[in-house]
Amino acid sequence: MKIGLYNLEPAIVNTAMMQVSTYHKLNNDDIYVYSPLFHDEYDKIYAFSIFDYTDKGYVRDDMITGGTGFDIKSKLPVEITKCEYDWSLYPDCDYSILWFSRGCIRNCPFCVVREKEGYIHSVEPLNLNPNGKYVKVMDNNFFANPNWNDSVDYLLGLGQKIDMQGFDIRIFNEDQGEALSQLKHHKAFKFAWDNPRDNIDDKIELLLDYIKPSNLMCYVLIGYWSSQMEDYRRVMHLWDEYKIHSFVMPYDKFNRYQKDFSRWVNNKIIFKSCTWEEYQEKMGRNYGKS
Repeated sequence: MKIGLYNLEPAIVNTAMMQVSTYHKLNNDDIYVYSPLFHDEYDKIYAFSIFDYTDKGYVRDDMITGGTGFDIKSKLPVEITKCEYDWSLYPDCDYSILWFSRGCIRNCPFCVVREKEGYIHSVEPLNLNPNGKYVKVMDNNFFANPNWNDSVDYLLGLGQKIDMQGFDIRIFNEDQGEALSQLKHHKAFKFAWDNPRDNIDDKIELLLDYIKPSNLMCYVLIGYWSSQMEDYRRVMHLWDEYKIHSFVMPYDKFNRYQKDFSRWVNNKIIFKSCTWEEYQEKMGRNYGKS
């Protein structure tokens, strides 16, 4: 059979798509990157999307759709979830992707992880990218995994640099700090400050006993349960007090204020070169005093 694979977010490495590819190759099917020009020549077409705001205009009724961008409840068949990744789909990718856990201990109302993946549970990491020079650890809440110690040992055994996508600063402790200090970082280790009413100063100060601020980054959610003043104060508190850069995550990516504030914070050159008020003036905006 001829199998067409359509990744609606081609800039993102899609692990589900790699597993589908492996499954069909094991069944001696031929794999193609989907092209609408040859739509009728495929025996089966899979469409993959992570984000619900991605344009679905080219998706057709005869495609098998999957991913949170289509349906939060969608899951791969069990026989496909057992397959490893087909890294040949991404010959230019220079990193590996690993999960050691799925789900989360939290049930934040703005996040789909708990609804999609359930309460946190350990999973076996899959195969590495043969061309990978570092590892992206994709766990939503790395240290909430009851087997995080084993995960750290696994990563240390790889001897590669680590790009950790998320750990929960609210449960951070000395043992976790010792573990982080042993890992070689690629870019920054990432934690989040979603709720401005969470006081995380003590945890940040503990974290800085183990990791330099230049090797950390904090995700800051805006536009959900915070005012513009609270957005600004969190970002500036992290920078002024600890020299930790923020990465602003707008809840509404089409909201003008959230887009502007994100651009100001997330571009380090702009952030260091002008104040928020100065940036608003340059952009012809006026969101009020911070």
